[in-house]
This record gives sequence, structure tokens and C-alpha cells, in this order.
Amino acid sequence: MIYIVRRVQVYLDDYLYHTLHARARTQKTSVSELVREAVRERYLGKQDERKKAMEEFVGIRKESAESSDAAAYVRRLRRGNRLDRLHKA
Repeated sequence: MIYIVRRVQVYLDDYLYHTLHARARTQKTSVSELVREAVRERYLGKQDERKKAMEEFVGIRKESAESSDAAAYVRRLRRGNRLDRLHKA
């Protein structure tokens, strides 16, 4: 997997910097990682929420009869005149 990162410069006031620095020391991580984590949570949503949503999505069509034999389903879709199928929709 190719992982591309971009460097961003952020200006922090002394209070915020010292707060982040102290938190980074207690968590044995870097200020940069704390900032990345905060940005991910704020703009991408919490990781546990994303994971739960993905788990709910996976297998959403399991109950469907069509999913039991995917190859047969695709063959049925390809059978016949495609233009006729388009007009039926």
C-alpha cells in the first residue's frame, strides 16, 4: 500500500502547545500524533463509529436469495436483449 503524507505547519499559542506537549508525554506519543488524531476524530468521525458503521454494512445483503449464487445472478442479468431490460426499468 502506498501511503502519501503531506506536511502542514500549524501555529499554536504557548498554552495550547504546552498542553499538547504534556499530554503527549503522558501518552508516550508525539504532539503531531495528537493533532492527527484530533483532526481524524473531528473531521472523519470517531474510529469506533466508523468501525461500527462498516460492520453493520458488511453482509447487508446476506439474507438476499440472489447473493447465494452470484454467478447465476450475473448470468441472468446478462441474458436476453439489454435494450428491452432498459425499457422495463
